[in-house]
Amino acid sequence: MRRNENSTTSSCYFLLVSYCYAIYFVFVRFIDMQWTDRIRQVKILLVIAAIIIAVVSLLVSRYLVQDLASEERNKMEVWAEAMRALNHADENTDMNLVLKVIDENHTIPVVVLDDEGNAQIFRNLKIKGKTNDDSIAFATVEGKKMRDAGRSIRISLAEESDSDYIDVCYDESTMLRRLNVYPYWVLGLVMLFVVVAIFALLTSKKAEQNKVWVGLSKETAHQLGTPISSLMAWTEILKEAYPDDALIPEMDKDVKRLQLIAERFSKIGSLPEPVPSSLLDVMTHVIDYMDRRTSSKVNMVRKFPEQDIIVKINPSLFEWVIENLCKNAVDAMEGAGTITLFMEEQLEKVIIEVSDTGKGISRKNISNVFKPGFTTKKRGWGLGLSLAKRIVEEYHKGKIYVLNSEVGKGTTFRIELKK
Repeated sequence: MRRNENSTTSSCYFLLVSYCYAIYFVFVRFIDMQWTDRIRQVKILLVIAAIIIAVVSLLVSRYLVQDLASEERNKMEVWAEAMRALNHADENTDMNLVLKVIDENHTIPVVVLDDEGNAQIFRNLKIKGKTNDDSIAFATVEGKKMRDAGRSIRISLAEESDSDYIDVCYDESTMLRRLNVYPYWVLGLVMLFVVVAIFALLTSKKAEQNKVWVGLSKETAHQLGTPISSLMAWTEILKEAYPDDALIPEMDKDVKRLQLIAERFSKIGSLPEPVPSSLLDVMTHVIDYMDRRTSSKVNMVRKFPEQDIIVKINPSLFEWVIENLCKNAVDAMEGAGTITLFMEEQLEKVIIEVSDTGKGISRKNISNVFKPGFTTKKRGWGLGLSLAKRIVEEYHKGKIYVLNSEVGKGTTFRIELKK
């Protein structure tokens, strides 16, 4: 009869514990997976829009510049013909029309070089602060540059002689130069727009996500509180009814474990104040917990300094981080191997490393291991390392990253905390 009562009580206990853990996993799944796909889609759309804008701007600007360059070439050919007409002018030449054509060029820099390469006439050159001789020398140099660049029109002064000529050399107008630079300005503005848009999107996402974290973490802690209180009462009754039962102390440990989980959620919902704590105690608690719940084929190796390290942390949350790293290590080793926990105190920071002899992480996945929802396990949620990163970086202002990993040999995670 006593054994049947014990079995019924254990079944009720199992159902209550399963309920508490179900609330825990549903909460974490909802909070970290809700935004992933939406943010990725919006980022892709922004990048595609930026590429389309840039390509269209470049094509339009290119065609516009080509049309304007062709038009300026035609204008300079007319201007050169006016110079030819001026050179061969007689009493029947309409000088008003010739001079009007020559004087109407106010934008295109032009230099007329004689057959010896000396500047004779120049217009629209920036020669401020130069004397007359310096201006001619400057115009001569600029004219030769234009001619060497292929922007010149040769005019023969004598119809029967090829040696008597002038070169009408011209450069791009101010408008054409601006249009050449315009696509790069557009590209810069588009890139700035994309960066600002993505930054605003991520900031908005993070702010809203934090609000959801706070609300749901408090609600989860509240929901866990009711069954945990019942479990605590039932375990006390069972202790009195069956003081010699060996299962009841283990049940009591699991109930306290659930209470710790609820406490962690309540702390995530707020901003827990770090206090000076012993890292040796934190690491020892994690090792003791993992030893009771892992295979005997998993060997936990400690590499701790002789002197304890005191650092400002929140002990229960930081234990959660180390537990996650150790559980991932056990999964990576498939229940058999060595987990090495290392601690070192340096001048300005404290180093904590968790190494395993598991299957390792491929190079392409190292940058994704801390992203919510990313996992290589068939039954994984992809949330443990995301939570660890949040706790270390947001609550403890530290760093967590993959120090090294080699496929088939193992992985080392490093945590750095400021002293």
